[in-house]
Amino acid sequence: MVDLGLTVFWGAKMKEHITYKNSESIKESVRDYYGRVLKSKDDLKSTACCAAESFPAHIKPIAALVHPEILERFYGCGVPVPAAIEGCTILDLGCGTGRDAYILSRLTGPTGRVIGLDMTDAQLELARKHQEYHRQQFGYPRSNVDFRKGYIEDLAAADIADESIDLVVSNCVINLSPDKKSVFSEIFRVLRPGGELYFSDVFCDRRLSEEQREDPVLLGECLGGAMYKEDFRRLMTDLGCPDFRIISATEIVSHNEEVQRKIGLARFFSITIRAFKLPLEDRCEDYGQVAYYLGGIPESPHAFRLDDHHLLEKGRAFPVCANTAAMLTKSRFKHFFKVEGDTSIHFGIFPCGPAPSVAEGSPAAGACC
Repeated sequence: MVDLGLTVFWGAKMKEHITYKNSESIKESVRDYYGRVLKSKDDLKSTACCAAESFPAHIKPIAALVHPEILERFYGCGVPVPAAIEGCTILDLGCGTGRDAYILSRLTGPTGRVIGLDMTDAQLELARKHQEYHRQQFGYPRSNVDFRKGYIEDLAAADIADESIDLVVSNCVINLSPDKKSVFSEIFRVLRPGGELYFSDVFCDRRLSEEQREDPVLLGECLGGAMYKEDFRRLMTDLGCPDFRIISATEIVSHNEEVQRKIGLARFFSITIRAFKLPLEDRCEDYGQVAYYLGGIPESPHAFRLDDHHLLEKGRAFPVCANTAAMLTKSRFKHFFKVEGDTSIHFGIFPCGPAPSVAEGSPAAGACC
């Protein structure tokens, strides 16, 4: 089995922060690839920027309401749409043509709000073009989606205030940034205490060379900027988030000879991750706490899946570490869970471990686009 290593919450700090010599040219290359080169999903050379996950059952009827033109021009590597988001203020980083933003718009309801941020004029133009269409589809008195042009590295410039966001989502976009440290720093700045980052992106099993990181095709295909999994772990720890959770992981494949030649033996994975803005420990510690899912989340009537190794059945006692207890009771999920016990007595390390995500040599899951 391949251990992706993303659920180990300890280790040395990053020895270096990977930078790009030509940051502005990288942004321009990405903008050109998504604004001019790609006309539809058929132009992609790999499955990296093409969602490898099918929509969950409760999202399929909502996705069917999204305008076909938006679906055709949307590029993503997952379905970063978490549960229980009604009434939330949501920020969609790199919203593109707005597929996820409109799905989130329907799920958060007329009392919620979605801000879609992107740096590509062509993508934003298409997203805004169908704003009234979706307002009518959802039966809202006014649109609850606000599309803005800006950079995900500088959310302040897009007028996103400190601790103003309940949920930040992103779909295969952070890999495109030449300054990922600024991206994640900004995310945790704008999240409210207990707020959540829930994103899908591309990760690699090694650090890529400078030539690979700045190659226009690999960048546009979401491979050149893929985060080395261990550097991501260290970066999150440095930013005060020592415990994040994997939701799903799928290996990415490309049958394009040009892409295969450029990436060599590097392996890439589309991974969906959640992280909370909470004071957590860098290891799973055992305080004898037990969690109960009380029900009430419409899309989770019988059980709630926090991550790839926490499936809490309704009404059934589930031993949890202190970090998991905090995620369930100090976030928007607090109304749906009860945790018995506190942190007054410590019993050592909690035996918490991930389920195997990707098998050695196993074929990658097929893309759904």
